[in-house]
Amino acid sequence: MARKLRMESEGGIYHVISRGNYRADVFRLEKTKQAFLQCLDEACSKTGWRVHAWCVMSNHYHLALETPAANLVEGMRWLQGTFSVRFNRLRSERGHLFQGRYKSLIVDPDGGLGPLCHYIHLNPIRAKICPVAELSEWRWSSLHGIMHPKLRQSWFSPEAALNHAGGLTDTPKGRRKYLKYLDWLQEDQPAQKVLKFETMCTGWAIGSVAFKKDLVTEHREVAAALQRGDRENEDLREAVRQDALAAGLQRLGKNRADLIRDGKSEPWKIALASALKWRTTATNRWLGENLKLGALHEVSRKIGRWKKQPDPALDRKLPLTTKHKV
Repeated sequence: MARKLRMESEGGIYHVISRGNYRADVFRLEKTKQAFLQCLDEACSKTGWRVHAWCVMSNHYHLALETPAANLVEGMRWLQGTFSVRFNRLRSERGHLFQGRYKSLIVDPDGGLGPLCHYIHLNPIRAKICPVAELSEWRWSSLHGIMHPKLRQSWFSPEAALNHAGGLTDTPKGRRKYLKYLDWLQEDQPAQKVLKFETMCTGWAIGSVAFKKDLVTEHREVAAALQRGDRENEDLREAVRQDALAAGLQRLGKNRADLIRDGKSEPWKIALASALKWRTTATNRWLGENLKLGALHEVSRKIGRWKKQPDPALDRKLPLTTKHKV
């Protein structure tokens, strides 16, 4: 059976859900949750994603994310693939970590995003993990970031949740009011029904009937383009990678001829590979082929050594390496 298309768009908003294989407690340990958030941090740095709400439970996670570029599929492939490799490597295991494909529901930014944020923030309550009184100190959802601004990740935005809860401001008073709002909402079943909590994880879209009708038309156009062999999205992603490579070469005072002429282990080439690896979704294979660094396992080994001991002079010329993470 053919897989359903993933609709991607610039500025698209999605409710992404993924569960452990056979509903296994992939995130049972706190250090595993933290490792996943580290991967999410890296994925957001690479893709430019903006996350409006998130929650990591014991056997699944929720993300309400926005893609300024049409890169949901590419970013999710990196996020889940990288986390799976790291998870299995640490435990000397093999096999699938997640249960099939992740689910992604398209979200109406006007009528669906705010309610979705509340739904995600109340996940630990529904699972009876902790009461609302302790929810702000539970570290594995974005509500913790709302209540503790200094601990927020740069890619997280609380605006959608606060605005929908009554035009609340991102101030101590506004944040306290948001907690009270969640406390009221988790008790008020009719209010949850109005916000359509029961549909947050079902179907294919979250929003009004008009929003869904527009999506159906767009979906047909996307499907037709793909059936014609339209490779516009992939061509665009490749153009982004090539532009980043050209910018890196310019910073180093190098050109593409230098990539061919210089050896596979030249420090400047490894520094550039590290920068591209960090800020784009370039794979080791792509880096090996385009920077003439050798096979993909060699690229991985070289970048790994660079991360441990970068050259300060080269690091200053390439302010997008891991040392300068934002």
